[in-house]
Amino acid sequence: MKFRLEKLIPADFPIYFDLVGNEDVMAMITERAIPLEEAKSDYEKRMLENQFHSDFGHFKIMEEKSDNFIGVGKLEIEAPDSNKAELGYMLLPKYWGKGIASEVAYQLIGAARKHVFIKKLFAIIDPKNIPSRKILVNNGFVSKEFTDFDGLPGEVLELVIPRN
Repeated sequence: MKFRLEKLIPADFPIYFDLVGNEDVMAMITERAIPLEEAKSDYEKRMLENQFHSDFGHFKIMEEKSDNFIGVGKLEIEAPDSNKAELGYMLLPKYWGKGIASEVAYQLIGAARKHVFIKKLFAIIDPKNIPSRKILVNNGFVSKEFTDFDGLPGEVLELVIPRN
């Protein structure tokens, strides 16, 4: 399935909320759907992070032919001068198992590689999320640690980007 990545904009909040408000989507991320007020607050942060750099931030994944919303991908930097970025993706359940997350990860990794200031990428997953782990490992990520994130189990995987 062909898709495109576009930066999320303020008007995209309703589709973002459809995603993070979905219990199935969030089962291996927060273990709960995100309530409206929390989602609004989170989205405001996403909009600020989107201003750091044109190639980094939070992207809606849109089906090429139909313009249907598929999910959100992120290549997030914490500040304009960051040397690492977090890779992530969330898809609506009807798009699971179609190779879309793999392709989103591949495209975002490619975008990060174009920027010499990025030395490494990392991703945080639920250790039980075998499909996401497989996508990351297939793209060269290695497990760095298991830790708790806000009381939830997490595995941090990392990809060092070699620079000459």
